[in-house]
Amino acid sequence: MKFVVLVPDGAADHPVAGRGGVTPLEAASLPNMDFLAENGICGTAVTVPEGMPAGSDVANFSLLGYDPKEYYCGRGPLEAASMGVHLSADQVAFRCNLVTEEEGRLVDYSAGHITNQEARRLIRFLDDKLGDHYTAFHPGVGYRHLLVLRGLKHLEDVCVPPHDVVGRRIEEILPRGPGSERLRSLIRLSRRLLDGHPVNWWRRERGLRPANMIWPWGQGRSPQLPTLREKYGLSGAVITAVDLVKGLGLLAGMEVVNVPGATGYYDTDYEAKARYALHALRRVDLVYVHVEAPDEAGHEGDWEAKVEALENFDRHVVGAVLDESVRLHEEFHILLAPDHPTPLEVRTHVPEPVPFALYLAGEKHDAARAFNEREALNGSYRDIPAWELMDMLVRGGSGR
Repeated sequence: MKFVVLVPDGAADHPVAGRGGVTPLEAASLPNMDFLAENGICGTAVTVPEGMPAGSDVANFSLLGYDPKEYYCGRGPLEAASMGVHLSADQVAFRCNLVTEEEGRLVDYSAGHITNQEARRLIRFLDDKLGDHYTAFHPGVGYRHLLVLRGLKHLEDVCVPPHDVVGRRIEEILPRGPGSERLRSLIRLSRRLLDGHPVNWWRRERGLRPANMIWPWGQGRSPQLPTLREKYGLSGAVITAVDLVKGLGLLAGMEVVNVPGATGYYDTDYEAKARYALHALRRVDLVYVHVEAPDEAGHEGDWEAKVEALENFDRHVVGAVLDESVRLHEEFHILLAPDHPTPLEVRTHVPEPVPFALYLAGEKHDAARAFNEREALNGSYRDIPAWELMDMLVRGGSGR
């Protein structure tokens, strides 16, 4: 038996009045996802437990079968694991965005979705200028990078995700807490250093937003997780362009498969992701496929982009998995679920339940007839803890 987890990041949404009162999942043509729902067990799942931050880090812990209340460590350590950055006992890792500041406000959490090449130049420049025994910058992908600081007091600092505060004045949203003076200093120094960097001259000349400041958040220390093999006796692989999901996969003992053309944005190569996932499935028992594009569309409030991203995911990823199952004459067990909603109206994550479909070939199905928020309410489960879904996938049915 082979197992597949399919995660369209941020796919769940709210009904949009200007679009006939439907969600993007309801509006999009999703024949393959609808097939899984109609022939599977459906419902809603809580990926973000009450009181926890509504982020992809918490939510993907849940979908990989780890109770976030027991194992959650913050986003930074996951990205450190993905980058091969070892954290010592006194180090704290922060996710570090490159952002755009204008006239004292944070106007873009991604610096216009800066390219990898440009971003690496800027992060290495900052590490050369600001790095020391206590401070290190590590380049990641696009606008997503890593800041590592010594001092466990930083675990108590309050840092807001930049995608939650676009348009706010910088002075109102700066970090607070016992180590925040150092963080505030780094943010202000980065503004002075980056604004005049040649990369940003070039970007302004072409009408692009400059990456003229850093924004650290999501800090934590490395967790200790039981591996997928220890929990279920299975080998696994993860397919994603997002460092935090790669890091979580590595901590879970899974192989990280790097896919050429996987960007974490609208232009990601969906077909390549599916192809590499299916190839990995020949040598491992379970593959976890994560696609970021619907979430990015949610953050940008772009209806058309979100619908298109969902349709691309359905056609090129879900469809390819179903086709491979038919070709191999082998029944796959498939879990389909977003990690969290990213509603277009609020442009950020919300800690609300998500729809899920659990396709256990040859086993029972319920009354849901399509994969969307409304039909999920006709399923067998309501607001189940999402970390239980992996047990249900692997062990079948109730998982118990």
